[in-house]
Amino acid sequence: MNRPTDGAPRPARRTQRARPGDGARDAAHPPETHAGDPGDDPLRDPALYFNRELSQLDFNFRVLAQALDEAVPLLERLRYLCISCTNLDEFFEIRAATVRHAQDFGTVPTPPDGLAPVTVLRRIHDRAAELVEAQYRCWNAVLRPALTGSGVRVLGRAQWTARQSRWLRAYFRDEIMPVLSPLGLDPAHPFPKILNKSLNIVVVLKGRDAFGRVGNLAIVRAPRSLPRIIQLPESISGGEYDFVFLSSVLSEFVHELFPGMEVKGAYQFRVTRNSELIVDEEEVENLALALRDELQGRGYLRAMRLEIAADCPRPIVRTLLQNFELPENAVYRIDGPVNLNRVIQVYDLVQRPDLKFPPFQPRVPKHGDAIFDLVAQGDMLLHHPFDSFVPVLELIKQAAEDPNVLAIKQTLYRTGKDSPIVEHLVQAARNGKDVTVVVELRARFDEEANLGLADRLQEAGVQVVYGVVGYKTHAKMLLVVRREGRKLRRYAHLGTGNYHSGTARVYTDIGLLTADPAIGTDVHLIFQQLSGLAPAISLSRLLQSPFTLHAGILERIERETRLALDGQPARIIAKMNALNEPQVMRALYAASRAGVSIDLIVRGACSLRPGVPGVSENIRVRSIIGRFLEHHRVYWFGNGGAPELFCSSADWLERNLLRRVETCFPVLDPELAARVKEEALDNYLADNLNAWELHEDGVYRKLVPEGDTMPHSAQAFLLAKLCG
Repeated sequence: MNRPTDGAPRPARRTQRARPGDGARDAAHPPETHAGDPGDDPLRDPALYFNRELSQLDFNFRVLAQALDEAVPLLERLRYLCISCTNLDEFFEIRAATVRHAQDFGTVPTPPDGLAPVTVLRRIHDRAAELVEAQYRCWNAVLRPALTGSGVRVLGRAQWTARQSRWLRAYFRDEIMPVLSPLGLDPAHPFPKILNKSLNIVVVLKGRDAFGRVGNLAIVRAPRSLPRIIQLPESISGGEYDFVFLSSVLSEFVHELFPGMEVKGAYQFRVTRNSELIVDEEEVENLALALRDELQGRGYLRAMRLEIAADCPRPIVRTLLQNFELPENAVYRIDGPVNLNRVIQVYDLVQRPDLKFPPFQPRVPKHGDAIFDLVAQGDMLLHHPFDSFVPVLELIKQAAEDPNVLAIKQTLYRTGKDSPIVEHLVQAARNGKDVTVVVELRARFDEEANLGLADRLQEAGVQVVYGVVGYKTHAKMLLVVRREGRKLRRYAHLGTGNYHSGTARVYTDIGLLTADPAIGTDVHLIFQQLSGLAPAISLSRLLQSPFTLHAGILERIERETRLALDGQPARIIAKMNALNEPQVMRALYAASRAGVSIDLIVRGACSLRPGVPGVSENIRVRSIIGRFLEHHRVYWFGNGGAPELFCSSADWLERNLLRRVETCFPVLDPELAARVKEEALDNYLADNLNAWELHEDGVYRKLVPEGDTMPHSAQAFLLAKLCG
């Protein structure tokens, strides 16, 4: 495998396409759909920007492409399919719900692309319908037959043998039927509340029950306690890995719930609801109590999408739409199980190493029994998941036990269940250390877990802070204060990812362990700011949102612009998860016009349109989709031969730069900075196996090696280099 080099990607041939996150004016979507006005600034022209929501939706086509790639192990392809389905759920729960809210209440400023919410919602439906069709085509025509050929069968009702059917009937009567509560719909039984993303069956009945009531419709809700995938015993099925969906079992035996009546039809459905919690933090005295109240009703917020069996009669669909108060374009007819993402359980249940990525052992950097001594000698860089997360855990563990450690301060955004970090923090408090933890209660979908985490820490004597009203604390920081002789020394860990041992094995992230006095002082000041009512602070090394990071990025982009205008080499390379901040995009356009060479590695949504003549022809945008989720944020600025390299918790999104608490830290050691640039930037610009290039028309095209160019996968290169 060739080593990466600096500069533009190697020559490659484009193959697969993914359609745009549309933001341009065209014949199909005329100008009146745009609410923006470029005024006198041509860089504000809405045609220069893609819509963030549609771009995010398109990301899932690139994920789905992994499920169709025969070079990927079969069960991993299944996992990619499930990820695309889960991502789509979350898209409707959060992104589409936000657009709907903007349409109803007009509370969101007009985005750079200028598209009105009603237009965005229409395009979301059209594009999501294409994605759903592609997902089920992938499942029905590609993955399911391939799994069957490999001895992993997910059996439909028509495939059940008589013996399997008898076993499943008994299973239904013994394990499923006792926990079901079917509800007939009549004046005494109105339409029930349907939980977000829950599996349900609408049943069409004919006849009269024991009370003489005429049957019409009934709803059968599948409790969350029931497994969505059922593995058949090998003694019954004859195969080691034979499975059926719970929805198939319910549909087959639902008539047993209505004795004496005729079941004319049974159709599975699922509703996706808005899951964005809204708490007016300035109006509540206790954020934790307010969030607990909100969480109780989260599963029953406004409906956003209805998934229904493809063969469901039109009158029943209209009834469901009426009850969920949904428009016609919220319906998605499904050719298969409505909860397709639940097939991910097959990945976990099937023990077939030949069908999965080969295991790897993360490199464990030398740390020994005295990690403080090691960090004191020089900064330590961790590139996850290729480098182990162990040194971070070891730092907290040793800090909890070291009698010379006086205080530990940490931010926690997501930690995972049974986190060893939490255990170490609890032990530190019990050992008499002063422990302060900033717990972000509003970490989306982790709110309930973080409430429990905060309670546990407080019970152990930890000082828990909930951050700053109106600003999520998304920064990843750890500070240990240790007495060494007559002085106090600060040890810090700063990262691009969460303090979560699980995601540290599947997300790419950068972590820095340092005893640099200036960085330690900056981190200490930020913690003081978060836990108290401190005035504005001046940092010497770190950039911080919402104060200096946005301005710091703009300043460095403009510096490269000035260098280019002066005829000097000018270069920007940045890697992130998403990009939509208008001022940053305009600054990048201005830099491109001045001649700055710009490479952006943006995993997901990107609102910037590259390759526009006279505007962005010097900007290249690529997205990397591979075995690991690309998650680190790294910014590199040429600076006239004295380059600056930063790692950050922040994407170049409006929310991260202006409405969150984020940190951006420099890598000061020249050797470590060179390593980050090589591994996290140059390496990814050389990728021609997992890279998708964004073009002016909004289409992502996958790259493959061309001519005598050697194939290069950035993630495979790092596995070989760091874990081989």
